[in-house]
Amino acid sequence: MPEFNRYEKARIIGARALQVSYGAPVLVDTDQTEPILIAAEEYDADALPFTVRRERQ
Repeated sequence: MPEFNRYEKARIIGARALQVSYGAPVLVDTDQTEPILIAAEEYDADALPFTVRRERQ
C-alpha cells in the first residue's frame, strides 16, 4: 500500500463513505453500520481500489 498523507487518507475515506452511503457494496466483513467507519475499516484492510495522482513540482 502506498504511503498517503493525512489529507489524501481523509479524502479517500470520505469519498468511499459517500459511496457506501449511496448503496455501494461493502468490501470487507464488518459489524459497523456507519459509512465512515465502514470506509475506515476498508482502508485499514487495504481493500480500496483508489489511486492518488500527485502533481510534480
